[in-house]
Order: sequence, then structure tokens, then C-alpha cells
Amino acid sequence: MPTVEIFDMNRQVVGQMELRDDIFDVPANPHVVHEVVLYQLAKRRRGTAKTKGRSEVSGGGKKPWRQKGTGRARAGTSRSPLWRGGGIVHGPQPRSYDMRVPKKVRRLALKVVLSQKLREQALLVVDQLNFPEIKTKNFYSWMQRFELQKPLVVIAGKDEVVEKSARNIPNVKVLRCEGLNVFDMLKHGNVVLTKDTVSKIEESLG
Repeated sequence: MPTVEIFDMNRQVVGQMELRDDIFDVPANPHVVHEVVLYQLAKRRRGTAKTKGRSEVSGGGKKPWRQKGTGRARAGTSRSPLWRGGGIVHGPQPRSYDMRVPKKVRRLALKVVLSQKLREQALLVVDQLNFPEIKTKNFYSWMQRFELQKPLVVIAGKDEVVEKSARNIPNVKVLRCEGLNVFDMLKHGNVVLTKDTVSKIEESLG
């Protein structure tokens, strides 16, 4: 079983914790991770982009000028795609970007990325996150103490002090345990977990 050190708020080691092999020591699987990232990004797309074709643009019912005798090219409608204000040719239409990825695959991808972060020494376990008040300066000082770069902080449950203290700092994200996902873990450099968060992750992915 992989073992990690547990730190307090002042970066002092206060203990060790054994992590489950089947969650934090899973072999790399780039294909699964890639598939789940595509699935996550596809879910964010609304698919509502739309342009109007020549049959949908208002106006253009009357022939602009007579067929012959004007010296101009013949035209049947002022809503031709060649005209200003006309319809759009082959423009985007509403569509669904839904993908189906089995739940087992999504769980496996989470395990793969958690294991990768642990191997890269980018996974940090802290005893608890306990700030006296909602203040960005407190959270930023804690980050600098641990020399964290673009951290993703995963907490066990709702904690307004932590969530609101971090929201104004660029490239920092605080997630509740149930929102842990592959894309955010790959996007951020360090992943910070509390002891309670590790227990919940092992319970949900085990």
C-alpha cells in the first residue's frame, strides 16, 4: 500500500496514512483518461448555435427586378446567400454533443489520475483546513507556505470559509468531494486532499 505523510496547516508532519492500492496505485491508462476528458468537455457544450438558411430569412418574397432588360444579373430573391442579409450556406444547426461513457470507465479514469498525481508527488494530504475567517490573505499565505502551484483543493463537504477565501485567487479551485473530476485534476498542478476527503474518495471509488 502506498503511504503518504499528513501535514498540518503549518506544514509540519503530524502522521502518516496508508492509501488503498486499487485507487491510488493504478497503472497509467491514457486512453481511458482521454475518453473521460472528451466526455466531460462534451457535456459542457450546449449545441444551440444556429444560423438561418435562405428559406428561414424574412423578406425576399418579391423578385428584386424584372428578368430581362436591366443589364443586371437575374435574381429571384434578395435573400440569396450571395446577397447581404441573405441566408447562410451550411451554417451550424442545433445538435447534441452527448457521449456515453460507462460509470466503471469514469471511476477508473479518476483512479488513474489520482495514482498519477501520487507518483508525481503532486498529491498532498492535510489533516484539516481550518481558517479563522473568510479572508483571501489567509488562504494565499497557506498556499505559499506549501509552495503550491495552481492547486485543486478537494474538501469533504460544504465549507464556506475555505470556498470563499479561495475564489478570488487565479488558477485556484476548491471542490467538494462529490465534484472531483478528471479534467480539473489534470488542469491543476497540485491536488490537495484532507484526511476526511481521502476516506470519502476511498468509500465512493472502492
